[in-house]
Amino acid sequence: MECLASFANDPFDKPPCRGCSSYLTEPYIKCAECGPSPFLLCLQCFTRGFEYKKHQSDHKYEIMTSDFPVLEPGWTAQEEMALLEAVMDCGFGNWQDVAYQMRTKTKEECESHYMKNFIHNPLFSSTLLSLRKTKDSRFADGAIPFKPSDDPPRPNFDSVLSRDMAGYMPARADFMEEFDNYAEWDLKDIDFVDDDSDVLHSLKLAVVDIYHSRLKERQRRKKIIRDHGLINLRKFQMLERCYPKEVQELYDVMRRFARVVGPTEHDKFIEGHALEFELRREIRRLQEYRKAGIKSFCSAKVYERVKRMREDERRKRTMLNDVLQYIQDGRACQQWLSKQAAIDAGVTPAVTTITVSATGRRSAPPLNLTGLPGTEKLNEREKELCQVVRLVPGAYLEYKQALLNECRRQGGLRLAQARALIKIDVNKTRKIYDFLIKEGYITKA
Repeated sequence: MECLASFANDPFDKPPCRGCSSYLTEPYIKCAECGPSPFLLCLQCFTRGFEYKKHQSDHKYEIMTSDFPVLEPGWTAQEEMALLEAVMDCGFGNWQDVAYQMRTKTKEECESHYMKNFIHNPLFSSTLLSLRKTKDSRFADGAIPFKPSDDPPRPNFDSVLSRDMAGYMPARADFMEEFDNYAEWDLKDIDFVDDDSDVLHSLKLAVVDIYHSRLKERQRRKKIIRDHGLINLRKFQMLERCYPKEVQELYDVMRRFARVVGPTEHDKFIEGHALEFELRREIRRLQEYRKAGIKSFCSAKVYERVKRMREDERRKRTMLNDVLQYIQDGRACQQWLSKQAAIDAGVTPAVTTITVSATGRRSAPPLNLTGLPGTEKLNEREKELCQVVRLVPGAYLEYKQALLNECRRQGGLRLAQARALIKIDVNKTRKIYDFLIKEGYITKA
């Protein structure tokens, strides 16, 4: 009933104990009858006879442990995995760091064992060679060729599958609505008779030739759709999402050139660019590590974790700066800070009074033009107008140019015409109109 089973590829990638939810340490128990997900128990829960749902205490079980030799005596399976993980983290050749990370073997023992069993082992070398050949054969063709189904699907009219396939009927190799669907209408009234003149006969033949060229274009488009697997648009979009965002943009741009080359060549081209993107991103990451003085993958993990923490802290600091950048009123700033402090302390913030103008409307602070595009094109009086009216410089320049063109065309401009020309708040339009009249840009009609 008891059997000794090997552990998974990653000894730390195990679900917790189903009884006490604690982290499993070897040896632990795996139920041989519950599945498909593994039912794991620690020794304490197993000795208590823990039962849960379909699991019973009298089920057959396996003792999961890695405390046994694999390649040679003196090296357990757990130590083999620890050695491989240490070489992956510290890099091949850094045996001092590898031994320090393992803590159970010396530098010489790690080097000799790794070289003997993983480098000069003929079993592993033949396995790696066969894996390399398999990989080369798998990527020899690159693209997956389109294969027509032996029994093509026959979706019902206006069904979800029919809409996904753009009305394509595989059994007939036709679309429900073809490209240039009304090309035959030009031929329906043509009739060749014996008493046709030479000119009329030639015109009818020209119409037939045009129709043949339209049929060829229809067949060409259908062939492109079938060869590139574009019939099922949803499946095509799912395959496209497998690439990174930058490669998806390239895929979208280069899709128009798919008609020039075959599907295999087109997919090879996209796969090559995807591989180039991955290599460039990896090179940039390694260059960043080298610039930071990192020499092992173990240090790189620590660097990435600290980098994420630093970015989170910077994001929290800039959040307040982004808010305060556009607050020009010191009193409003103080009120906002007091409110946030009350919220952080768990106290309901007090209701603050809002400055109200004589007209009964709230007075908004002036607009901060710092960093806004088009600010450098304004003079001081125009900047002051944009701040008071709270209008971005780019929009003001567009409205100004539109009013100047209309005034130049009509020889003058009225306020009603200005309001009909720029569809914004009427009070803002009046202020812009009065300002342009005062500065002499436009004249009244």
